[in-house]
Amino acid sequence: MKCCSHIALVALTVALPGLALFSGCSPPELEHRPMAAFIDQLHSVQPNPVLINRTTAALEAYGFEVDVYQSDEVNVDFYKKLPSYEYKLLIFRVHSGLLIKEEKIYKSTWLFTGEPYNRMKHLDERLNGRIVKARTAEDNPWVFAVGAEFVNRSTEGRFDGALIIMMGCYCFHIDDLAQAFIERGASAYMGWNGNVGLAYVDEATANLVDKLCIEDMTLAQAVDKTMAEIGPDPHWSAYLKYYPAKSRDKTIKELIR
Repeated sequence: MKCCSHIALVALTVALPGLALFSGCSPPELEHRPMAAFIDQLHSVQPNPVLINRTTAALEAYGFEVDVYQSDEVNVDFYKKLPSYEYKLLIFRVHSGLLIKEEKIYKSTWLFTGEPYNRMKHLDERLNGRIVKARTAEDNPWVFAVGAEFVNRSTEGRFDGALIIMMGCYCFHIDDLAQAFIERGASAYMGWNGNVGLAYVDEATANLVDKLCIEDMTLAQAVDKTMAEIGPDPHWSAYLKYYPAKSRDKTIKELIR
């Protein structure tokens, strides 16, 4: 099932995968215990606790402390303050998509929040194009969504070497959002180049995190192996990418230093 947004997009579809829990191996030696966040804007309507348990277990096995943010916790102010929380790995299970106005697709990528749209809020940032209203279908409520300029100009602090994993549709169809996170201090950005089904992207992301954390693969190895095992999206053929190219031969430990 394909969902479309009026600002944005081609959003995630709904089937949930059956993912198995696993036991982790010994984490690599790290100078300090880094923090990771699982940001699940979709939890209230499309929960997948098995995915959260599995990815949390993989991250903790590696040595991360993990925080989980869900539903309306994922609001504009949360995104604004996110760099200041000093996470070293961020997984975004959020709707995302391309800006559409009058049936024309513009070259900008947007991340949904769980915050209902209110025309009296975030006025300055809406006027300067950093925030828009978005929805995934005509009968769904409007929410706020943030774009690359928001990441570049409205966030507080820097991402300081964080690895960004995006699970939304079209989150890497163009590179505006990837560039914004890198310019704001992230070490690497991973995401899909087109529309993805939720069952597919949940399974693929869990597999990817296993490759990065349990098998300690480089970004290029983890992407190649995940695509070999899971494949592109079976309905829309979207595939996983990473940015920048120079991150290809680095492991998580090398990225988050």
